[in-house]
Amino acid sequence: MGDMDFKTAGTSDGITACQMDMKVKGISFDVMEEALKQAHTGRMHILGKMAETISTPSETLSEFAPQFINMTIDGDMIGAVIGPGGKVIQTLQKETDTEIWIEEDDEGKGKITISADSLDKAKDAEDRIKAITGQLEEGATYKGTVKTIKDFGAFVEIAPGRDGLLHISEIDHKHVKDVTNYMSVGDEIEVKLLKIEPGNKLRLSRKALLENDEEE
Repeated sequence: MGDMDFKTAGTSDGITACQMDMKVKGISFDVMEEALKQAHTGRMHILGKMAETISTPSETLSEFAPQFINMTIDGDMIGAVIGPGGKVIQTLQKETDTEIWIEEDDEGKGKITISADSLDKAKDAEDRIKAITGQLEEGATYKGTVKTIKDFGAFVEIAPGRDGLLHISEIDHKHVKDVTNYMSVGDEIEVKLLKIEPGNKLRLSRKALLENDEEE
């Protein structure tokens, strides 16, 4: 007694996993055969009891069951989702009440797992990440929000977590001395995406959408 500890797991079709610890050097085929027979009897008994309660898998998860969503993004967008010092991903988690993990796989892609206590929360986070990683088009016009103002221009968010530099020289056709004469933090303005620089840095223009009175 106590020379062998043998465990099996499986379905009605057969064994899916097993574990055996032994204190002796080996066992005979007869002992192994008897152990498998006993394991089969025990497994079928347990499966029978389980079937009395639920005979088929539930088609839908309980509303209280944890929800997971997996998604893949381009590797060069990982930084945009994480944000400087983790600011973007932390804000996403806080605003959607989720937990988000992101890592780079062997192919350079970003693998994201979203966990939440409801599917709606998980999908909200997924939609926001899709917006962050959405393909921006050079030359396109976007409505953005002024996030910060500097002496040299303003940073405008044109997609969740995607800020671009609106240089002071791109605010108006006239010479601009003070950015605050044209906009304030929180203002919504239309800008043109001039160029996507290396590192996904965005260069914006407001004056490109304005008529140039000086040319008239």
